[in-house]
Amino acid sequence: MFKRKLTLIFQISAVFIGTIVGAGLASGQEMTQFFTTYGYKSFIGLSICFFIYIFMGSIIIDISIKHKLNSYNSLISLVSPGFLGKTIDLLTGLFLISGSAIILAGSGALLNQYFGISRWIGTILMVIFSLFVLFRNTKGLITINSFIVPSLMIVIITIFILYMALSKDVSLSYIKDIPNYKNHWLVSTLIYGGFNLLCCSGVLVPLSTEIGDKKSLKSGLVIGSLGLTILSFIINLLLLLNVPNIFKFEIPLLFIANRFGRVIQIMLLCIIWLEMFSTEVSDIYSVGKTMEQSLGISYKKSVFIIMLIAIPISQLGFVKLISVLYPSFAVISFIFMIQCIVFYIKDK
Repeated sequence: MFKRKLTLIFQISAVFIGTIVGAGLASGQEMTQFFTTYGYKSFIGLSICFFIYIFMGSIIIDISIKHKLNSYNSLISLVSPGFLGKTIDLLTGLFLISGSAIILAGSGALLNQYFGISRWIGTILMVIFSLFVLFRNTKGLITINSFIVPSLMIVIITIFILYMALSKDVSLSYIKDIPNYKNHWLVSTLIYGGFNLLCCSGVLVPLSTEIGDKKSLKSGLVIGSLGLTILSFIINLLLLLNVPNIFKFEIPLLFIANRFGRVIQIMLLCIIWLEMFSTEVSDIYSVGKTMEQSLGISYKKSVFIIMLIAIPISQLGFVKLISVLYPSFAVISFIFMIQCIVFYIKDK
């Protein structure tokens, strides 16, 4: 019984990390745009995000179990009824589809940057593997994250240890002197926190109702938030130490791993691709479940429709999609986060 509960907590934390660590974070591109450009203050922002994840994630779990919600769509309808709710719901669906397009583009960019092969090959590979796992429903989601997340942690920590062992003169004063390229780090932090929460609500809502064990869900949420924050700290530090060179690359972390030889690079490349794959599955699963509930289209049909929409969007390019879509969706997510808090207080 205890072992089963411990396994469940680990699986929940892995799904939480795997849903948030997608194409943007695993490649370093998302971290660069939201945090690294703010210099050393980016670490304060990441610490605030840790508390946002726990506080807001717990609220979403409580609301989902109490009202027996099955998708992010039902959460939005409950928390934000009326025109604003419909707008947030529509934009969330559009963003999650665009998010899956970003990952298809990222898969193409990743294999193109390293192997020089056509971007289409990376995109098609992602489509095939995603469809295979998506047809296994929630079980497929938990299985892939239970394997991918620990692998990601091991590879990133290995790169970090190697980097620090070979680097000279890395001190707190050195990090503090790294220039910032943007201001308003707090706004970026709040927007990023809200954006990640609305993204993972697509998985957190059905998972909460399906599992129904608040204690295990919240324990998994805390462990997942801690693991995600440690991972973000490491990625952000590696990026900060390579400013401004990282701005030239679509996949900045792959550039950083360059100095450690082919084996480490291929390990990182595999992990980034698997993390993209994990979030691709989470995004499409979220929209598929919502389409099944609100439009009456079967889950498997919904998955095919989403893929057919995402493939052409992906051809706009990885960095272009992230720089346009992420900030605009993040603002809507922040508004939704405030609405969740207000509803939770009134509903008590």
